[in-house]
Amino acid sequence: MDLTAELCDRIRAAQAQHQPLELRGGGSKRFYGRPATGHPLELGGHRGILSYQPTELVVRARAGTPLPELEAALAERGQMLPFEPPHFGGEPTIGGAIASGLAGPRRPWGGAPRDLLLGVRILDGRGQVLGFGGQVMKNVAGYDLSRLMAGAMGTLGILLEVSVKVLPKPPGETTLALTTDPRQALALMGTLQRQPLSLSGLCFAEGRLHVRASDTSLDQVRAVLGPAATEEDPDFWRRLRDQTLDFFTRTDTLWRASVPAATAPLAADGDEILDWGGAQRWLRGVGSRENLRQAVQAVGGHAMMFRGPDRDQALHPLGPALAGLHQRIKAVFDPERILNPGRLYPGL
Repeated sequence: MDLTAELCDRIRAAQAQHQPLELRGGGSKRFYGRPATGHPLELGGHRGILSYQPTELVVRARAGTPLPELEAALAERGQMLPFEPPHFGGEPTIGGAIASGLAGPRRPWGGAPRDLLLGVRILDGRGQVLGFGGQVMKNVAGYDLSRLMAGAMGTLGILLEVSVKVLPKPPGETTLALTTDPRQALALMGTLQRQPLSLSGLCFAEGRLHVRASDTSLDQVRAVLGPAATEEDPDFWRRLRDQTLDFFTRTDTLWRASVPAATAPLAADGDEILDWGGAQRWLRGVGSRENLRQAVQAVGGHAMMFRGPDRDQALHPLGPALAGLHQRIKAVFDPERILNPGRLYPGL
């Protein structure tokens, strides 16, 4: 019996017994969201690249395929996953990257996981194998249900296969850095983003503004940053992506906020990283979660506790209308609520 058939049998048995299941892949993102509950269901063995068409910029792989394996295969052909998925140690998989919806520093220019997801095969809460989307960019027939799986954390279905758009790796990139303060960094990032430059990283961290750009745009970037800007180790972006910078190694609560890029610094003591040109904020020592969420919501954003002890309230609360929509979608895909129940919100 193949692994898909085994998983179908497991899901059908769990549904019949009303038994919750905790979906486990590579384990690199178990800290994320609310605590998982239920009987463990291991998915990491469902791996392998199924097809790769470099000329079409599309790769199809089983969800348990390790990210390093997939990225190495793409690199051999000079290509990459444009959303620069975080690894976070452990054994990250492409399924976990899609299910979490998380992206690295290149995301504003390369796209989010859901933007690059062309199609999926999933196993729903009834034990049915369903396919959505396709393997081409122009597949626009019907509802785009495949993108619902990006960020759903397995609450709507078990990812079996994913088809993802890839892009050529830039022929040359350089990182420049400048010592400055958060407000000046925001102003400089705004100036850079208003110009026709080939950027792939804008981040203010630990007193330094970091700019990653194509070598063809370096002269324009230097003109904005001024003569004090110096070349920086490009490994900064991997350490930012995987949260191994000193800022991330502390044990106090880590918050992630999504806000308009020009929003003023949110942490009064400056304990904040401004990524994605200012649109993604990493914060520590913010005090009251209610005050932070009110401040972020006031500018049209949201905040979540990314790492910390009180995971029951990790995600930004949903309003009644949006919560009702989530519940109706959950009921369609997983009527007995056995797949990662409560991983995102109670009742989902």
